[in-house]
Parts: sequence; structure tokens; C-alpha cells
Amino acid sequence: MTFFNRLYLKVYLTIVGTLVLVIAVSALMWRAGPEMEVARSAFEMASGVAAAALAEPDAPPADQQKAVERLARLLKSDLALYSPDEKLIAATGAPLPTPTEADEYERRWYRPDRNRPIWDFRLMDGRWIVLRPPIEHHRGGLGFFTHLAVVALLLAIGAYPIVRGITRRLERLQRGVELLGAGDLAARVKVEGKDEVASVASSFNRAAARIEELVTAHKMLLANASHELRTPLTRLRLGVEFLKDKVDPARRAGLERDIAELDQLIDEILLSSRLDALHALEHVEDVDLLALAAEEAARFEHANVAGDAVTVKGDPRLLRRLIRNLLTNAERHGKPPIEIAVAAETAGVVLRVADHGEGIPEADRARIFEPFYRREGSPSAGTGLGLALVRQIAHRHGGDATLDVTAKGTTFAVRLPHGTH
Repeated sequence: MTFFNRLYLKVYLTIVGTLVLVIAVSALMWRAGPEMEVARSAFEMASGVAAAALAEPDAPPADQQKAVERLARLLKSDLALYSPDEKLIAATGAPLPTPTEADEYERRWYRPDRNRPIWDFRLMDGRWIVLRPPIEHHRGGLGFFTHLAVVALLLAIGAYPIVRGITRRLERLQRGVELLGAGDLAARVKVEGKDEVASVASSFNRAAARIEELVTAHKMLLANASHELRTPLTRLRLGVEFLKDKVDPARRAGLERDIAELDQLIDEILLSSRLDALHALEHVEDVDLLALAAEEAARFEHANVAGDAVTVKGDPRLLRRLIRNLLTNAERHGKPPIEIAVAAETAGVVLRVADHGEGIPEADRARIFEPFYRREGSPSAGTGLGLALVRQIAHRHGGDATLDVTAKGTTFAVRLPHGTH
């Protein structure tokens, strides 16, 4: 998720953008509204009053100066009178700029004296008046739009913790959903407040608790049923032993294979249930993966081992079962020779088991690690749990098991980190 796709940022920027839009619209409405018309009318009235107080345009310069001084005393302002072409006619008080310079002065971002504005307006006869009123703005005072901007800033600052608090709870809820989806059935989220987000969090906790109860009950039922099957299986094995002289040898051999397959199925179901219930490995020690692979390969006729002598931390019994299941799968569904390679990588260790069979069709590759999945046309021998257990054991060691597509044959790769989880 990119930074600008975060929900809290979207909500917060929406609020800030709305405040900026309010300021912009207020400015436009003020400039086009009746307030500006009132201001224009006031300047027109002031222009008329000033024209009446001043001397006529063709009056002598002395009369022009007296009239300007009289108007300046009346307004208590610095005042200058300019001709239509902006030539100074008369002035009193501090020096003032021409009308053009006054407009530029007011628009300037930095002014030497920002506390006293300079006004200029044109008389009906074309002359210009430039004055500096006695009004001094309080230093640090705020104009109307500056006031709006400060209010918007305060609202933005105040809205941030509220928006972030809501979305932070949603993010915790998202993490809880992700943990539950990843298999952590004990995942719960903290319920804060009494709003809709808190209601969703409560619903999630109830649903997660119910799922945990159902899955736990299912695991217990599966484990207990598998355990209980041991007793009739033992009786069957004893019965076959008693009948060994009375039953046809071929039939007896078939019964023994069936019993062995049932025994293996029960064993793998129990192991799968136990792995599901584990939150961490029960036994962790340093394991020489190459030596362990060599020991298991010795049980198979056409298995070769090569690679680096690397050590991983894990449960040796589970890792041994992982290698044995891969070798059994290669022997059962592939063709010799079976090649085992152990190599050290930057991120950890990789164990590869390859055979020289026909390979796995593309349609079956996505489901090859599913429990009890058998490819169409594959041998009926096997429980269908071997590769599923391989991936479970790899996950319990913080790694993964994948199918590597090669030009010929089948290669399974198990990647394990240097440490354990």
C-alpha cells in the first residue's frame, strides 16, 4: 500500500481541501459581492467630497497648496495631489509615492512600513489623491482572510488526531483479519469506543472466537478418531498373524499392504493435526541438513546426495520426515535416479529433490500440495498427505516448499531460513 492510499490521509486531506476551498470561495464571493460594491461607492463618495474641498484644477498653485493642507488637517493624514498625468501639484506631510507607485507599494510582499497603508483614488476631474491615513494597524493583527486561514489551520490540526484515531483502529482490525487469514486463530483486536468501528471489531472478535472453537473441535475430533483407529488396526494385524497358515500368501500380502497403508494414513493424520495445533516447534536444535538427507537417501536404492554441509535450527524428527516424504514421492511417482542437493543461499538453505519422471502437468501444479489430492492416472498407493506434510513442516520452520518447473522430471524445493520461528 502506497503512502497516499492510506485511508487516514485521504480523509484528512479531504478535510483540509474543503477548508482551502471555503477560503477561496469566500474570497471570490467577497470580491464579487455587495461588500465590494459598498467599498466602491464609498470611494466614489470620498472622491466627490475631496473634489469639493480642493481648489479648481485651473486655480493658482498657492490656492491648490492651501486646499491640500486644509484637507490634510481635516483628515489628519499625509496627502498629495497629482495631475491626471501623475505630476505633483501640491503635497503636505511625509513624502508620498505617485499613484502608480502607490499601487505597486500596496501589492509588494515586503514593505518598510506595513502598519500604515497608502490609499490612492482618482477624482472626477481626472486628478489623483494619494494619502496615508493616520490609522495604524495593530502589529500582528489579522485580516479577514488571514483570520480564515488561521481558523482553517486550527481545524486541520484538531481534525488530525480524530481522523487518525478512527483509521488507526481500522488498521488494527485489518491486521487482525490478516493474522486470522494466515492461520493465527487466536488473533483478536482491541475494542475501543462505542461507534461503528468498535461494533465491527466486536463482531470480528466473536467470529474469530467461533472459528477457533470450530477448528479446535475439528482437530480434536480428527486426532481422537485417528488415535482410536489404532486399536482395531492392531487387532487386524494380530488377526492376520493368526491366519498366516490358513490364508493364501498373495491375499495375506495384500492385507498386510492395506494395513500398512492404513497405519501410515493414521500416522500422517495425527502428525498433520499436531502440526496444526503447534504455535512453535517443540524441539529445536542444530541439524546438519546434508547428513540428514544422506541418512534418508540410504534407505532408497537410486538416490544420490550432493551439496554443501549446512546447519539449520529445527526439529530433526520433522525435518527427517520432510526429506523421507519427498524421497518416497519421487520414488513412487517419478523415475530414477533421484537426486538430492543441499545448497546455502543468502536468505537461508535450499533442499532440492529431483526425479527423472514425466513431470507434473500444468493443470495439477497448483493443487499438488493439497491434502488428499491425487493426480488423475497416478498410482493408487500413498495417502495423499505426503506433500501436504512437507509444506506444513517447512512452514513450521519458517520456510516454504515449492514445485520447481524443469524441462524434464519433477523437482521439489524446500527453502529454510538459518534460524527458526
